[in-house]
Amino acid sequence: MDLILHLTLLGVVIYNLPKIAPGIHVEDFSTAIIVAIVYGLINITLGTVLKLLSIPFIIITVGIFLFFINTFLLWLTDQLVDDFEIEDIGTTFVAALIITISDTLLGWVF
Repeated sequence: MDLILHLTLLGVVIYNLPKIAPGIHVEDFSTAIIVAIVYGLINITLGTVLKLLSIPFIIITVGIFLFFINTFLLWLTDQLVDDFEIEDIGTTFVAALIITISDTLLGWVF
């Protein structure tokens, strides 16, 4: 139940991203939920591998390198989900920052 609520609230964040960061297009709320699920799956699989391989960079940058990994994962999600579009890398970085912070806060609560 907590996972469903977590993904739903993350979907709400993703659905509202175009209001915060112009250059993002989310077709509808169901697309936002799909993006939350796909991003979560990519983060758990590929994200875990990338984070393990880049531990030295994460330590040297005091964790800031994680935002670059999350930006890449969000870009990959953009490529996989048809009704979700991000115009450029700068917007992708801002969106990844917002999603990462929101997902971390949701993880603390749920």
